[in-house]
Amino acid sequence: MRIPAPRPRSLAGQLFAMQAVLIAVLVAGYALFTYVTDGRQAEEAAGRQATAVARAVADAPSVHAAIDTPNPTAELQPYALRVMADTDVDFVTIMNPKGIRWTHPDKNQIGKHFLGNTERALKGETFTETYTGTLGASVRAVTPIEDSHQHVIGMVSAGIKVEAISKRVRGQLTALLGVAVGALALGAIGTYVINARLRRHTHGMNAAELSHMHDYHEATLHAVREGLLMLDGQYRVALINDGGRELLSLTGDVVGKSVAELGLPAPLTGALLASEPRVDEVHLTADRVLVVNTSPVSGGERRGTVVTLRDVTELQSLMGELDSERGFTQALRSQAHEAANRLHTVVSLIELGRAEEAVDFATAELELAQALTDQVVAAVGEPVLAALLLGKTAQANERGVELVVSEDSRLDDGLLPESLPARDLVTILGNLIDNAVDAAQGSVGARVTVTAYAEAKEDAEAKEDAEGDGLFLRVADTGAGVDPAHADLVFQRGFTTKPAGPGGRGLGLALVRQAVQRHEGTLSVAEADGGGAEFVVWLPLRTAESAAVAGGAV
Repeated sequence: MRIPAPRPRSLAGQLFAMQAVLIAVLVAGYALFTYVTDGRQAEEAAGRQATAVARAVADAPSVHAAIDTPNPTAELQPYALRVMADTDVDFVTIMNPKGIRWTHPDKNQIGKHFLGNTERALKGETFTETYTGTLGASVRAVTPIEDSHQHVIGMVSAGIKVEAISKRVRGQLTALLGVAVGALALGAIGTYVINARLRRHTHGMNAAELSHMHDYHEATLHAVREGLLMLDGQYRVALINDGGRELLSLTGDVVGKSVAELGLPAPLTGALLASEPRVDEVHLTADRVLVVNTSPVSGGERRGTVVTLRDVTELQSLMGELDSERGFTQALRSQAHEAANRLHTVVSLIELGRAEEAVDFATAELELAQALTDQVVAAVGEPVLAALLLGKTAQANERGVELVVSEDSRLDDGLLPESLPARDLVTILGNLIDNAVDAAQGSVGARVTVTAYAEAKEDAEAKEDAEGDGLFLRVADTGAGVDPAHADLVFQRGFTTKPAGPGGRGLGLALVRQAVQRHEGTLSVAEADGGGAEFVVWLPLRTAESAAVAGGAV
């Protein structure tokens, strides 16, 4: 059985161990330094104390008087014992110039030679030393006793045993160790609290795991094709991946910028600044249709927002084409039904023996259908738009609306440059017609009029916005019209005066504006001559070369 290798200590645990060791080393070092310093200071203090006592005894008049007596010990011994008790020194020894003791704590040592150095004292100098005498090692001071003529008539030595000094230092060391242990405990507690919080933030991972997590994080950000945008609590960009930059058309360093400074469309900016989450909201940029989802990041307080962006431009275009195909299918089904009725009529007339009337009826129906086709094809030679208009005519007829291509229309095949793809024209004209049919349906004399023609720059109604020849598309209806107060709002995503359907409404005109702006055209709405609304689109008819030159000039 293979025993799994122990998991490395977490980053928080490693930091705690390092900090605990560091605190312990600092406290131990400080304690050692303080101990050495205090020992030295204690010896110096003992030397100063012994010097003061020795000098005081040497200057005492009673000592001078006792030295002149036949038996100095009789008076000096009690005096020395009193001084020892009063000054907290371990011995006071008074001796003659030859070093013979007159006093000593041990009476048996009186009369014996002093153990220690006296040469400097005999020269009139006071000094201190550490010396091992009859009482053991001690810090002692030796000073001369001088008469009025500065002659040395005796010496005094006062001292404190090293053992007593060490006892004092040990007492200080005990207090120091108590303080050190307290500091270590407080440091350990503080370190534990800090690292417990760090452990929560790092989820108990060690440094290697965090490094791997960062590498995976970076690789994931660059690999994900969907846009990912992270905002902090002040709605500034904290992180954005390559997909997000591409979908939002952002360049340069945007990290740290506010969402309001990114130059995004107002509805999209509002969605990113909203505090509540957004789910699968459709928003338009200059050239894309995006599905936006936002989710706030919270942990007791708002920390930011995670935004995902999904490009559904192609999907939206395909859905529009699918809707058109469905409409065409329904129109064909209805036409097939009508054609069956007409065929039955023709068959019945033949069975009744009225062949001439059957031929006349069939001929009239064919001429009517051909006239509609001829009218559209004659006015609009561009095959994609002609097919669109024929299909939309059938759809409109099924809904009780007459769709008419005006006599002013003229659009020859081959006129449209490659810079103006047919798909964009289908998006623009198809959505405008759908919107007009919706508006005209149910009105008296329901009618939609489509006008499509190309004009030179000098003849264009919007020539101040033109760049060369332009394509004009007009779609007018007999509906209720557009409130002038809503003239700008009708092109915003989500605006509609109709009840919402299963797929949602308010996107068609927004897609029209997006396509028009992408080709640097103009779009406007006004009241039609016979009432209702009239939408006017102007698009520049540029060649690929002129479009490239214009793009470079910008």
